[in-house]
Amino acid sequence: MHLAALLFVSALFVAAFALDNGVMRTPPMGWLAWERFRCDIDCEHDPKNCIRQNLFIDMADRLAEDGWRELGYVYVNIDDCWSSMERDEKGRLQPDPKRFPGGIPKLARYMHDRGLKLGIYGDMGTHTCGGYPGTPLDKITIDAQTFADWEVDMFKFDGCYSNATEQEQGYPLMSKALNATGRPIGYSCSWPAYQGGLPPKVNYTQLAKICNLWRNYGDIQDSWDSVLNIIDWFFENQDILIPVAGPGRWNDPDMLIVGDFGLSMDQSRAQMALWAIMAAPLFMSNDLRTISSGARRILQNKIAININQDPMGVQGRRIVKEKSGIEVFWRPLSNNASALVFFSRRSDMPYRYRTSLSRLNYTTGSYKIFDVFSEKTVTLKDSTDFVVSVNPSGVVMWYVSAPAELNLRQFYRGGKLQRSAYDDDENAIPRVFL
Repeated sequence: MHLAALLFVSALFVAAFALDNGVMRTPPMGWLAWERFRCDIDCEHDPKNCIRQNLFIDMADRLAEDGWRELGYVYVNIDDCWSSMERDEKGRLQPDPKRFPGGIPKLARYMHDRGLKLGIYGDMGTHTCGGYPGTPLDKITIDAQTFADWEVDMFKFDGCYSNATEQEQGYPLMSKALNATGRPIGYSCSWPAYQGGLPPKVNYTQLAKICNLWRNYGDIQDSWDSVLNIIDWFFENQDILIPVAGPGRWNDPDMLIVGDFGLSMDQSRAQMALWAIMAAPLFMSNDLRTISSGARRILQNKIAININQDPMGVQGRRIVKEKSGIEVFWRPLSNNASALVFFSRRSDMPYRYRTSLSRLNYTTGSYKIFDVFSEKTVTLKDSTDFVVSVNPSGVVMWYVSAPAELNLRQFYRGGKLQRSAYDDDENAIPRVFL
């Protein structure tokens, strides 16, 4: 199918569904505690890393002061293990008084004063996954109102200690209860992850009407194997997942682990690039107080972020899977632009992959290419073969547009864009960005 036709069909799918709370029209971005800090509540022996208000204040300060907020990373999300083991005398959830002495409203004000948003966690069952009080069916209304009273901006609803029948009732009820508070609260549902992620057990048409984002698959771990498993599941099921995603409702492959311990720099670029292609929520789970400069550069890459945040909101797809271990992913973007990612599953050495834009369904002549991570530009004709070198477990990511339509100044400020040199002879094979 021609690119323009694919884009039009995708846009029709996107327009078919609407969650009418007005939030998360592009994939939400921010920081989330779980993968990096889990349920560490040993504040006596590990005060800098335990789940308490100081940790979230520290991360808020880093988002506000280190350039993250201006790029769109605005949510600071509390995950499990924040609450007291008992509800208060009125039946409301309450934070642990020693670890959150100022209460959640004070923390929310701290975020809002810095142009940030606060997210919080709950569980549809009798208990959270960490063993804290859950939100069974008879507590949904009071908990939704409590979060609104606290001025929370996002709510993640997990599903431990609940069954399929309770989930079928509880997730839609919580959506209605949150909307009934009158406060716009982004709603993250873990429902499909507990039902295998696929139809017929998962009704994505319904999900798109009640949730802003949903976890489809198991929790990410701090390892390349975990990232690969998620990539495989999402793209093997892309024909099911792509049609339902769009502004206000997103498939969520889980947190960015860039800056933690399990990924190399090439693997970190691969996760960032493929999450951008998937139009995935970008929730970092790392320690922003100690993050390396290399990891910071990847997560703060302005064009990768702009690809992720494209307002059309069409989720990308895998279009090539080679026996050599090279895969190619494509996402349509606004203004007739698109993104391409060349990804290597190999583990031996950089692989020189030869192809042309016409083989990747580009058919309108000449295109301007901007390499997202090397920050180099080149012009390619659709019929001209080229060779791109992809590192083991790494990516090359391109922003693609017709020459007259490319205005990089709207994406990139500071530094110089370098132009790669290659043989202008039409019969030669350009060695792109080698």
